[in-house]
Amino acid sequence: MEIADVQHFPACYVELPAGCEFRRAAFYLAAEEYVAKTLPANNYLFTWRLRPTVVMGRNQVAHQEVDMDFCRQHGIDVIRRKSGGGAIFADERNIMVSLITGAGPVEDLFAEYAHRVSECLCALGAPTSVAGRNDIVLEGRGELSGGKVCGNAFYHQSDCNIVHGTMLYDTNPELMMGALHPDVSKLKSAGVKSVRSRVALLKDYLSISVEQLQDELRKRLTHLTLELSAEDVRAIEAIEAGYYDPAYLLGSSARAEVVREGRIQGCGKIELHFQLRGSLVRSVELRGDYFELADAAAAFQTAFADVAFTPDALAEAVAQRHPERSIRGLSAEGLLQILK
Repeated sequence: MEIADVQHFPACYVELPAGCEFRRAAFYLAAEEYVAKTLPANNYLFTWRLRPTVVMGRNQVAHQEVDMDFCRQHGIDVIRRKSGGGAIFADERNIMVSLITGAGPVEDLFAEYAHRVSECLCALGAPTSVAGRNDIVLEGRGELSGGKVCGNAFYHQSDCNIVHGTMLYDTNPELMMGALHPDVSKLKSAGVKSVRSRVALLKDYLSISVEQLQDELRKRLTHLTLELSAEDVRAIEAIEAGYYDPAYLLGSSARAEVVREGRIQGCGKIELHFQLRGSLVRSVELRGDYFELADAAAAFQTAFADVAFTPDALAEAVAQRHPERSIRGLSAEGLLQILK
């Protein structure tokens, strides 16, 4: 494939201060934004690694893509990025790559980045090529089956482009499968669904460690270094805070209605009509032939509004706010049964 005349490699490596290793993914996503907004026009690249994390695309509905309760139970962080595409799982055995450039055709940049990374991996002994939407795939070799090894995404700001990719050296397959396969029914909504692809592992093809691979990428893709200061880190952390806003993390433009219903002996029939905004409960409407002991509509709205639509989060809301007390004959156990 021909690459555009404007070349972005070798780039300038952005060195983060000591103590910035294995931060949450939102810190590094914020660092991309900071570099784009603050540093002089240039082509910048840095690599990072994570504790077990799911990173969702901008337009995805969290509970359709991720088993949020599984992630919470296994200490897996969940973050949303500002680029499109599907959800990915990463841990200490993945290498994340960030590339920030000035304004220009983002498709040319995206293609150049993918081809340069593929060339680097080939030079190190991993037979890769660029396929699909600029993903990088390993060719099969002997008993080793090929598959996707690098997924990439990008987004465009007014005067810059940001590309980030995930390089799969090795992983914990049980955590990956558990995190990315939600245990609740799929909903009909406008959320973007992840495309599941067969994956391969670079460790099966390379004779170097993940740390050595990270060093090799830096050597082959960059030619000088710019070191950030502690003051820069504080500015990055201020941007990072916005990634944890529940409305950003769990919300979405996608809307859906979910109905949970059941009949409880001594109580009657109860229907809960949840209106969702992404994976957050926007409102809940009650229907049925129950008797009220208090304003049930207000009690249920107060209990569940802005709560994540996961079994654990809903159960926690019941335990803390007890909306069932507004309906005669309804216990917390009975309500949880309906919610399930």
